[in-house]
Amino acid sequence: MIFMIAVMKLFLIEPFPLNHFYQTKYFTPSCNIFLPSVSKGKSLKTTAMRKFKIVIPVIMFLLINVNVFGQTKTIYFEVIKSGKGDKSIIFIPGFASSGEVWDDTRTKYEKDHTCYTLTMAGFAGVAPQPNSTFSVWVKSIADYIKENNIEKPVVIGHSMGGVMAMALASDYPDLIGKIIVVDGLPCLQALMNPNFKPVEKPDCSAMSSQIVSASDSDFYKMQTMSIKQLMADTTKREQVIGWSMKSDRKTFAEMYCDFYNIDLRDKVKNIECPSLILLEEYFKNIKPAIEDQFKNLKTASLQYSNKGLHFIMYDDKEWYFSQLDNFITSK
Repeated sequence: MIFMIAVMKLFLIEPFPLNHFYQTKYFTPSCNIFLPSVSKGKSLKTTAMRKFKIVIPVIMFLLINVNVFGQTKTIYFEVIKSGKGDKSIIFIPGFASSGEVWDDTRTKYEKDHTCYTLTMAGFAGVAPQPNSTFSVWVKSIADYIKENNIEKPVVIGHSMGGVMAMALASDYPDLIGKIIVVDGLPCLQALMNPNFKPVEKPDCSAMSSQIVSASDSDFYKMQTMSIKQLMADTTKREQVIGWSMKSDRKTFAEMYCDFYNIDLRDKVKNIECPSLILLEEYFKNIKPAIEDQFKNLKTASLQYSNKGLHFIMYDDKEWYFSQLDNFITSK
């Protein structure tokens, strides 16, 4: 896995686990049923019929609620809500990364915005959830936006989180106000193979087995090797590695496989909202290939950082915040 990252020189995958997973359960309120007693002067038959009329809808109510409310709805992320403001920002971390990766960014903008910082299930110590896939995660975020009446949020995603931001804006164009993609591409595999096409059921068994069965020591070494290509800021490296070490290995392996099979190059044509794409300095060397991936995203503004690697928010912070300030405040 690390070798693959090194060869591709594509830092869309971070060597760390994500945040904490958020799960919501729906409960029915207690229901006390009071049936009328037989009153003097009223026939038993009349009273019985009234009881019957009451009991039938009550039974139907209970049956419906056993079906609707008796289920546990799984939300595939942990969310921290902070700040205040009429406008909202949703932060999505990258692969195996914690929502803490957005701490500096959230602190800057939560003064004037309501912020929702996510950490995906199974990453960075958040409890794993069954049936986790890229598309399931995207839908889960969209459902959260709808259910919480978050109006036209700005969605900021790093790496895989940025790809999820593009998928959200593509699948739910009426839901998203703006997107900011921090070093994410519509199709990671296309850098090596421009003719890449997703397969229905990719076989990642060998890679998955290697990740899941690796000892903590070996897994740490793998992450230590890759982080050097992902982050220039040496003060943050151990924190990022720590997120990976706390990630659920099974989720790590399965999502790695799923993510490498994603291709949004055509799908981004559905995105209608303003889109800021922040790219690491290295990608200046392969601009034609990078810009070809975004050719169908008509609302895109591609900007290349001046220094650093994949973690632009750490490696080129001044430039990063300048880009965000201009984009978030623009109409």
